[in-house]
Amino acid sequence: MAHAAHGDEFEVLKFQYEDMDQQNDSYIVGMWCFLVTEIMFFGMLFLTYSFYRMNYQNDWFKAHEQLDWKLGGINTANLLFSSFLMATAVRQAQLKDRMGVLLRLGGVLVCAFVFLGIKYIEYSGKYEHHLFPGPGFAPEVSHFHGANLNHVQLFFGLYFAMTGLHGVHVLVGILVIGALAMMWVKGKKIVTEDYIPTELVGLYWHFVDIVWIFLYPLFYLMPNPSGPNSGGSH
Repeated sequence: MAHAAHGDEFEVLKFQYEDMDQQNDSYIVGMWCFLVTEIMFFGMLFLTYSFYRMNYQNDWFKAHEQLDWKLGGINTANLLFSSFLMATAVRQAQLKDRMGVLLRLGGVLVCAFVFLGIKYIEYSGKYEHHLFPGPGFAPEVSHFHGANLNHVQLFFGLYFAMTGLHGVHVLVGILVIGALAMMWVKGKKIVTEDYIPTELVGLYWHFVDIVWIFLYPLFYLMPNPSGPNSGGSH
């Protein structure tokens, strides 16, 4: 057995593994298994979205005009930048550059809070205009150019469900990245001597980013199914 049961390495290498390569492979496989379950979960929501969109294309196009594609675009660029910062944080972890990692993780956290702040602005606007699905759903009918309001409500139901679920993942990301940053601040050997924990958190954050990359065009950049000259504000 090649257990490194003595000295500092013992704290990093767990007793059930032969060496660091085996331990890291196990961590990465476990993380990918988790991400696959998340992909399947979001996949069902995307499938549901596709089914209803095929059936209510015109009504959903009129409903999506109430979304601010500029705010969505800012959030998209914001998340892409945060992914870049996370990728470079992993690189700095490989180089054992403690301050470099902390600066980049701090940048990722700022981007995450900016993302949630913009979502709060968007959600507040929809709530004020009574676009939140449920008993309070009472939008200004003239804004939808004759669209079936039941289909409009279904659009906003999926919008809040899918972007809200994504927002929960962003919030979880903030907690996980915050915990990771604290371990770097305290110089915990589990992160300073092994870059894999930082890489695993990075994988999660990239997943959160990729989900949004799909959500943004589906909800904010919907093409006019009747052609470019048949109306629409985009």
